[in-house]
Amino acid sequence: MPGPSSRAAAVAVARRLRARGHRALLAGGCVRDRILGREPSDWDVATSARPEEVAGIFPRVVPLGRRFGSMQVREGEDGVEVTTFRTEGAYGDGRRPDEVRFGDDPAADALRRDFTVNALFEDPDTGEILDFTGGRRDIEDRRLRAVGDPAARFGEDRLRMLRAVRFAARLGWSVEGSTLAALRALAPLAASVSAERTREELRRILVEGGAARGLDLLGESGLLPVVLPEVAACAGVAQPADFHPEGDVLVHTRLLLAGLDLLPEPRSAALAFGALLHDIGKPATFSVTDRIRFDDHDRVGAAMAEGTCRRLRFSNDETEVVVELVARHMAWRNLPLMREAKLRRFAADPLFEAHAALHRLDCMASHGDLSLHDFAVTARERFAAEPPRPPKVLTGHDLLAMGFRPGPRFAKILAAVEDARLEGRILDGAAARAFVARHFPPDPGAGAEETGAAAREEERP
Repeated sequence: MPGPSSRAAAVAVARRLRARGHRALLAGGCVRDRILGREPSDWDVATSARPEEVAGIFPRVVPLGRRFGSMQVREGEDGVEVTTFRTEGAYGDGRRPDEVRFGDDPAADALRRDFTVNALFEDPDTGEILDFTGGRRDIEDRRLRAVGDPAARFGEDRLRMLRAVRFAARLGWSVEGSTLAALRALAPLAASVSAERTREELRRILVEGGAARGLDLLGESGLLPVVLPEVAACAGVAQPADFHPEGDVLVHTRLLLAGLDLLPEPRSAALAFGALLHDIGKPATFSVTDRIRFDDHDRVGAAMAEGTCRRLRFSNDETEVVVELVARHMAWRNLPLMREAKLRRFAADPLFEAHAALHRLDCMASHGDLSLHDFAVTARERFAAEPPRPPKVLTGHDLLAMGFRPGPRFAKILAAVEDARLEGRILDGAAARAFVARHFPPDPGAGAEETGAAAREEERP
């Protein structure tokens, strides 16, 4: 598959279209980003050439949406999206236009676009900016404004409401007054947007920069209780000041999301959603005894997070990561009390870095104490610097040879041996068999429970 397009590839495509007598301009977000001094991730071309004409000019063309005039032209290693100038009819389903009319006029094409800053064109030869909707002024004013009537734009494609939040958050801009008013009025319609499209916009809000601002705008627009009711429910839920001097659960979540922008790119979407959802179990577990408490909020929150991920149609793998991050975000408080074997398993967890990142963000958004984070990272570095430990020193076949009967007790015995191996108390098979002989006599008369010595091993934290 071709990679993102470069300016050179897009200019080459536009010039070839022009050489065949068609109008062709650089269009949309790439023009906006260039004006802002940012490097565009993609360069797109808008043209008067119809899709079949584009296909006749370039040898390597892939239709992306022929009905909407969108084709991908492969220029070297790049894939340049080329779209025919068009106007559109009504949007009967709140997502796609019922009718598309191709044309030759970029001004008419600009009027069907979502926001003024995305309705800009650039002459590929002269660099002249063509602005038919006031987008340059909005860039200067750092303001996001819908093209034309904002209610009409959002009614056409309801996903544009979430896109408004994403653009304003990423750019750090305000939302123009009438555009924000339309967002608030039409926010309930966002419930009809497909789960997949909603998920992808939320993902981009969280990982593209400005996640905290994105959460603010979701709240200000009325979209938060529509697309993330479990997060909206965190507003106003008080927390104990000793641990959370910053304020309520939603305030804490916002501060945590602000820390995401400090992480290196590309940012993990699973970590971002884990951060967003890590405390959603608190409203349901709120109680006041000697102080405000949220008993088992990690367990309750993990079940809720799984429901959120299923609702938004996450993949099974990503759901598993998000749920694991929420479920174990309180495990850090027990680190200094862990047995050596358990600490080693914690440090060797494939998700350790994600757990550590979430814990650090959690601390920095509340009390600021990073001692447990530093303890775990130091332990992990110490374990990594050690010589490799021997592989497993005892198997189920060895237990059979020692006279044990297959059954649930096998797992307990093997787990105890593995703990002892991780802690360096046994180094080889002979030592492992001696350990089992001491703590787990195979005499059926002894029953299925360990001896007192083995039980004491299990009771150690």
